[in-house]
Amino acid sequence: MSPRRVTVTGATGLIGPQLVRALQGRGDEVTVLTRDPARAGEVLGDVEAIAWDLMSEPAPAQALSGRDAVVHLAGAPVAQRWTQEARRAIRDTRVTGTGHLIDGLRGAEERPRVLVSSSAIGYYGAHGEEPLDEDSPPGRDFLAEVCVEWEREARAAEDLGMRTVQVRTGVVLDGSGGALGKMLPPFRMGVGGPVAGGRQYISWIHTSDLVGIILASIDDERWSGPVNATAPEPFSNRDFSRVLGRVLHRPAIFPVPALAIKALYGDMAEIVTSGARVMPAKALVLGYTFAEPDLERALRSAIDT
Repeated sequence: MSPRRVTVTGATGLIGPQLVRALQGRGDEVTVLTRDPARAGEVLGDVEAIAWDLMSEPAPAQALSGRDAVVHLAGAPVAQRWTQEARRAIRDTRVTGTGHLIDGLRGAEERPRVLVSSSAIGYYGAHGEEPLDEDSPPGRDFLAEVCVEWEREARAAEDLGMRTVQVRTGVVLDGSGGALGKMLPPFRMGVGGPVAGGRQYISWIHTSDLVGIILASIDDERWSGPVNATAPEPFSNRDFSRVLGRVLHRPAIFPVPALAIKALYGDMAEIVTSGARVMPAKALVLGYTFAEPDLERALRSAIDT
């Protein structure tokens, strides 16, 4: 396969640096769009960094013209207390920001062939033990509504003749941040345990497989539409806690009541106390082979134990 030219947004976030390294490692030429090119250079090293404020202007067409693919990862973090201001940032950086990316693509002379845009399994809302695939309907809570709007904006690239992929990402196992990063401190102190009864499902994915699914979405024209980026075997919160405790050699027997999570995180607690059993149906049908399908091994890799 010949090297590709790829533009990435949100490249300094949790996933971006690993994706950029993977693209460069296979010989691709990477351009990043970022609010802070100097910081992007510090985080990512030798990469072309072009300034873009996703909230105020169309993406610069010169950073998109002649590229083979665009990977859109930008968005305010969800794992924070949902104040009114935070809710606005979570929605607007995704919906308005994606709209501004499409505006830039509309002005590009040689448009990329594919847009791979982040989404999240929050699309489905809470569904208990019901297995969900990409054809399952959206939920009606805040995150589900954001994801529906987010994906709608990304699909506008189809009107420009581009293939689009919406990567609905689960709980990413990366010890440096995200949901797992917030779980580690109490577990390391020996006071971790199941949350809100522990029956809700955690649909997880190791960072290497999220990157792998993004790369497959760039390379393989069969990938289009929504794709669940989750490991083949979701775990209940109780079982996930038990495996994490075993990996850290700590007990995982201290239940955390839903009210305590609500007091700590406010409305954001709903993504912790509820859950969805999301299956990577499309990735499996398309023949993707997971590098880290086993939860214990994936956790050991993510936190380097």
